[in-house]
Amino acid sequence: MTDNTLGDQEVNVEKGAREHRDHVHAHHGQLTEEELQIEKRLRKMIDIRIMPLVIMVYLMNYVDRNNYAAARLQGLVTDLGLVGDQYQIGLSILFVGYILMQVPSNLLLNYAGRPSWYLGSFTIVWGLISALTSQVKNFAGIVACRFLLGIVEAPFFAGVLFYLSKWYTKQELAKRMAIFYSGSLISGAFGNLIAAGILNGLAGEMGMSAWQWLYIIEGSITIFIGILVALILPDFPDTWRALSPEMKRVANRRLAIDAAEADVDDEGRMSQINGMKLAFQDPKTYMLALAYMGITGAAGFQNFFPTLTKTLGYSETVSLLLVAPPYVFMVFYSFAHCYASDYLGNRFWFLSYPVFISSVGFIVFMTTDSFGPRYFSFFLMNFVFAQNGTLYAWISNAIPRPPAKRAAALAFINSVGNSASIWTPFTYWPSSAPHYRPALGICIGLEFLALACFVAMRFYLQHQNRQIARMEDMDQQLTNRDLRKLQKTAELEGVDVETARDMQKGYRYML
Repeated sequence: MTDNTLGDQEVNVEKGAREHRDHVHAHHGQLTEEELQIEKRLRKMIDIRIMPLVIMVYLMNYVDRNNYAAARLQGLVTDLGLVGDQYQIGLSILFVGYILMQVPSNLLLNYAGRPSWYLGSFTIVWGLISALTSQVKNFAGIVACRFLLGIVEAPFFAGVLFYLSKWYTKQELAKRMAIFYSGSLISGAFGNLIAAGILNGLAGEMGMSAWQWLYIIEGSITIFIGILVALILPDFPDTWRALSPEMKRVANRRLAIDAAEADVDDEGRMSQINGMKLAFQDPKTYMLALAYMGITGAAGFQNFFPTLTKTLGYSETVSLLLVAPPYVFMVFYSFAHCYASDYLGNRFWFLSYPVFISSVGFIVFMTTDSFGPRYFSFFLMNFVFAQNGTLYAWISNAIPRPPAKRAAALAFINSVGNSASIWTPFTYWPSSAPHYRPALGICIGLEFLALACFVAMRFYLQHQNRQIARMEDMDQQLTNRDLRKLQKTAELEGVDVETARDMQKGYRYML
């Protein structure tokens, strides 16, 4: 065989390999038509099985946490002999326990790999503690129960944010986050409607006050839902028996394509400590944490919502009923808000404009006395809740991989965010009624703190997107870390590293 013949064969082999890579990239950089049909069925299965369960738990999470505000109008303060700022201490102590457990819980959740049992068990326990709160007799008792409630509620919220990001792509997350967050909004209406009904129907029954029945009924419902979660909630795509092998493969591929790298930790399961280090080394973690603290602090008026509606001059029952319409309005509005955010592929502007609308609401309540403007201001204040679903989606978009880092970041962000709930209750001084100007002025300041963080995030993500653009330059030399990431994606996709690098093209952080 001549040298020319060998040379022609080598050229043909190289050409064939190049054509094969092009063919593979065409099919591995995106889902095939057949896989898209499988994905459609998969997404429907995920939505039907997962979303109703997490919404129900989140609804009860807020109901059990916020029934303290409703109980205030039902005689809790008088029955327990609370004086001075003891009510506020009982309110804020929950978030001390809540924050202490955030990061350890999410790291353990990622390590354990069984969200159904993990989240279900904690839901059952917090329902039990909530029900037993009905039997406290004094200030020490309510503080102890609220602190324990915070500890056992901690695994749920950040855990579910991490859990949903293991099932949905970034394009799907905001809409699902809005649906998920609707649980808290519905609880604002639903919980207070239950409280109004109990106040009228069960006060004094079996020698117990209305607030005691409130805790018993709502805690029992939570226990039942926790049992359902433990038995029904699927863990992850690879372990859900209802999925066919093809569906499991598509479930993993679509997330890998979504982030342009495999959604797995180093060596199959990254050290949780290393994941935490990565989260703390990322500036985005701190920007998002501070922004979430601003939003959560501004939303702190919800802990006093029945008290605010009581300033309109109506009875306790009517005051509880008046809380519902602003929440019901926001349930529907937040759906439209987050759908538009997904459709337009934008987070920044949809996080920014509610700052101004909610601030107008705070100002109206602070400066008017007639029923119409003051009640309308509640609808405007509630625009702060439109930001939550979008922010949750932005967190998962901005810190997509690896899972151990995402879990730690979500927990840390939620911890810092909820720290505002420790001190903001003390700004609602009884002497500042009926306008509560100091507290609502602080709400405005916190909203603009969040806005500053959104602006910083936008500039930083633009910078990172420019870095990714340079990564797409095939002439650039890759680092060892880059090569490790590409290798994981290549293994999951069944392609070579060069094709995996081609798949990176087009990925950008959502702004």
